Order: sequence, then C-alpha cells, then structure tokens
Amino acid sequence: LVRLPFIWVNLMAGSPVCLANTRTWSFFCLGSRIREMPTTIPGNTTYIMISENGALEQIGACAFANLSRLAEITITKSKHLAFIHRDAFWNLPRLKYLTISNTGLKVLPDFSKINSAAQNILLDLQENIHIEVVPCNAFLGLGTDALNNHFPDSRFLMGNQMLSHIHGDAFDGAEGPVVLDISRTALSTLPESMLKKIKSLTAISVYSLRRLPSLHLFTELVQANLTYPSHCCAFSNFRKNRLAHVDEPQYFREYCKVQTEVTCHPKPDAFNPCEDIMGHTYLRVLIWIICILAIVGNSVVLLVLLTSHYKLNVPRFLMCHLAFADLCMGVYLLVIASVDIDTRSHYYNYGIDWQMSVGCQAAGFFTVFASELSVFTLTAITLERWHTITYAMQLERKLRLRHAAVIMAGGWAFAWLAALLPATGVASSYDKVSICLPMDVETPLSQGYVVLVLLLNVVAFLAVCACYLRIYTTVHNPQVIAPLTSMSDARVAKRMAVLIFTDFLCMAPISFFAISAALKWPLITVSHAKVLLVLFYPINSCANPFLYAFFTKSFKRDFFVLASHFGCFKAQAQMYRTETSSVQNGNWTPSPKTSDGTIYSLVHLTQHH
Repeated sequence: LVRLPFIWVNLMAGSPVCLANTRTWSFFCLGSRIREMPTTIPGNTTYIMISENGALEQIGACAFANLSRLAEITITKSKHLAFIHRDAFWNLPRLKYLTISNTGLKVLPDFSKINSAAQNILLDLQENIHIEVVPCNAFLGLGTDALNNHFPDSRFLMGNQMLSHIHGDAFDGAEGPVVLDISRTALSTLPESMLKKIKSLTAISVYSLRRLPSLHLFTELVQANLTYPSHCCAFSNFRKNRLAHVDEPQYFREYCKVQTEVTCHPKPDAFNPCEDIMGHTYLRVLIWIICILAIVGNSVVLLVLLTSHYKLNVPRFLMCHLAFADLCMGVYLLVIASVDIDTRSHYYNYGIDWQMSVGCQAAGFFTVFASELSVFTLTAITLERWHTITYAMQLERKLRLRHAAVIMAGGWAFAWLAALLPATGVASSYDKVSICLPMDVETPLSQGYVVLVLLLNVVAFLAVCACYLRIYTTVHNPQVIAPLTSMSDARVAKRMAVLIFTDFLCMAPISFFAISAALKWPLITVSHAKVLLVLFYPINSCANPFLYAFFTKSFKRDFFVLASHFGCFKAQAQMYRTETSSVQNGNWTPSPKTSDGTIYSLVHLTQHH
C-alpha cells in the first residue's frame, strides 16, 4: 500500500474505507464495517482487494460485473462473509488471480459466469473453514477459450478444515489443475478427473486421505508433498511417460520416450519401509504354516484337556493356560497373514488404514497378551515341577489347584495390563509398524515400558534356568528321591529342561535385538526383524502342543478316551483305562515302556510313592 500514489489515512473505528485509485486502477475496501459491496466500482479497475471487513456478510449480484480489465480479486479476512451471489462474478475476461480466503462461506461461490480467457489462472480458496463440498462443475467458468482450452493452472484449497468431498465432476471439462494444494482439509478421496495434468500435489496434514488413486492417473506428476511416508512408496519405483500412448511399441515407450521420476516427501522411515507386511515369499509361506499348526494344535489340546473325565490337576490346569496363550498367538498370526495377502503389492495404499484400524490394535493386543501369558505359564510350570520334586515326600506342602489358580490369576492380570497399555496409548503403541507390535519408543514412558517387559522376560528365563538346575541335581541325589521315582523324575527333568530351554532360546534373539532397539541402538532393520518374528517369535506356539501334550503319555490317554466316545480307538482307550485303574489301586510298577517322563507322570508317582 505504501507504493500506491495516494496518502493513506489513519482510520477511526467504524469509518468505511473503500478507496479507488485512478492511476493504478485499484479498488480497496480495508477495515470497513459495510455490510454489502458498493456497486460503483470503476469499469477500468484492474485490482480489487477486500480485507478485514468484520461486518461484511454478503456480496450481491453483479458486484464484480463487466469489469473488462480486472485481473485480480482478493477477498480475505472477512469472517462474517457467508454468502456470495451466483451472479457476483460476471463477465471478467481478463481475470487471472482470484483469492477468497479466511471467510465464513459455507458454499463455494459460482464461477461459471466469469468467462475468463486468461492463461495460467491461479485460484486460492484457502482457510474457508466452513466449506464442506466442492460441487459439480465448480470451476467451469474460469476458462472459456475454446481454441486453447485454458483452465486454471493452480488451485489452493488448503486450510478448509471442513472440506470433505470434491465432486467427481468438479473439474469436468478441464484438464487442469497443474498445481493443487489440499493441505489441512478433511478430504478422503480425490476425483480421478482432476489428476491427469497435475504436476505438483501438496496434501500435508490431510490425515483422512489414507488411500491414493491409481498411479496411472498421475501421468504428469513430478512432485508430491504428502501426509504419510508410506504413500511415497507408491512413487519410489514408478516411472511415467508424459506422452504415453497405448498403441506405441513397448520398446519405444521404455527406451525412447522421456521418463520422469516423482520427487516425493516425506520419505519412508525405518519403521515402515517400502515393502509388504511379509517382505519375502518364504516368510509369507512360513507364517501360514506356523499359524495353522498353532491354531489347530492348541485347539486340540484345549478340547482334550477340558473334556477329559479325569480330575483336573495342577499340571493339566497350567497346560490349559499355555495352550490358550499359544492359541491367541495363532490368531494373531492368522490376522497378520490374512492382511498381508489382501494388501500384497499395494500395502502402501492400505498401510495407514490397517495400522490405524481396530484390527491392528486387536492383533497387537493378542500377540502381547499371548506372549506374556505364555512366558508366565512356562515359568509357572517350571516352578511347579521344581516344587513337586523338591517336596515330593512332604504331602502337606503339595501345590493345590487353588494355589495354581491364584498364581495364574496374577499372570492373566499382568499379561492383560502389558497388552492394554499400548492399546490405550499410555505407553508405546501398536500402530507404529505393519506387524502391530509395540515398537514405539519415542517417549521415555514408552521406552521404559518396552525395556521393562523385555527385562521381565529375561528374568523369567533366568528363573527357569535356576529351577531346572536345581531339579537336575535333586533327581540325581538318591538320598532325596527314592530309586523308584528317581529314574522317572530324571527323565521328566531332562525332557522339561529341553522343552523350556528350547522355548526361551527361541526368544533370546528377539529379546536381544528388541532391547537394543528400545535403547535406541538398533542393530537390525524392521525388514530383518520380521524374519526373527516369523521364525522365532511364534514358533513355540505351534511347537508347544507337540512337545508338551501330543508326545506325552497322559495326553494320549485323554485323547484316546475322548475319541472312543465317537467310536474311534476303542482298543487303545481300554488299554489306558486298565493301566490307570492299576495305578490308582497301587498295583502299578514302572517299566521301561511305562515310565517315560510326561508332564503328568511325576505327580502320579509322587502321590503314590
């Protein structure tokens, strides 16, 4: 304004200010309190600016009509401007810049009668926070040159926080825009008709835009500034041809035409690399094998143990909890494997929806709950074995079912709390990575949560090591355990030691690399971590049913007895019934065939010794 050839006057409150300058052909209404636009704008005006009109509520018909030289209109900072008549913009053949921002408009103005023939038109409609929809043919009148078909090259819709929909035909008849900015809006989709000529797309802080249209629509795109890093994966290896034609020979399109790469920001980060959930084919195959084994195996274990006619004792009670925990892990793997198949080769377009979804939160809850409950139960099984062997001759110190129930209630509470904290956002979160694990360590609380959980797992492993070392020394001491049970208990101890050490040995790599990452010293990438998470993290869930149940004598007895009710394996069931009856009557003596260590045999032996 200081460059204008007239003297600016210090305004008093309430004084209208609409100044016309005949030397610069400019018209200004600044800081005024008029409610409607004047109708005496000079016909040779080239620039109109309306700003900071706190009382301006509407712009009527023909307010900007037949201004043949008008090139720029700016209407800004008029919060109460709620209505612009559909005939307000009429016959403006040279209009090149149109800005309507920071107003109270609820409906987009009608531009169909502007009839501008100017090239490279810039349309700025930012910060009109009440506009919700861009209607059909909204920009039709901004270019009517029938010969050259010039349409707006730049459109700025950023800051319209309520704008949630652009009609599919909003840009009907136009091949533009070239530059489009929809930052800080509520758009969730982009009309396909507006994308063909876009060279620069800016969509920063558009959190509702979680999916991109087909990449083949971006035939001219060279620069994109987006909200989510995963969307840039779509353009990482995407090459386009500005003038591609379907009928051209393949070799010509690949080697002779000018190719363009898209510059995209923000770049994918270490937590979300440009790959599918399962980045390799062999991982995709393995995760299905493991999840099927885990679900089927643990379901069978639960079915057999819960329907058994034999009395529920402490070992079988703990085994039920272990099978349930491993079944939850199988459900987690099934969810991840299914989403991986569904989003294969297009995860960049589904990643945000998935990681922000209830499904990912549920999957993360299942895996943390299952992992911690499994570790807790394995530790409880080991402690029960140690207690049973150490106090085999002191029946008053025998671990009762009620004691085991109290212990497992504590385990459930701990596992539930550990899984719930990331789900509620209190500590860490499940939406950081595609496999829905709590890998967010940005805040001290999140970092402390991850480190604490991992350290508790390490402590559990050390406790198991100490217990089995004690069991091993105990069963080899004839002064503590009589020879009758010594041989059987030794087999139990050795077998259980192998099982527990195998379980925790599989978790050792996970714990090591996870703790290093939690301390912000990552030694491997997320892509490499997926290998560990598929090969080591869940493998115990499918192995435990076989190691703890299927290969044990007591489980075989329960299985055959259950199957006999359906007419199967009647001979085997009768053999196990006879043997069990002999044990209960005190007439059974161990033999090389019948004294093999099982998860239950030690209890029977110590009860009847």
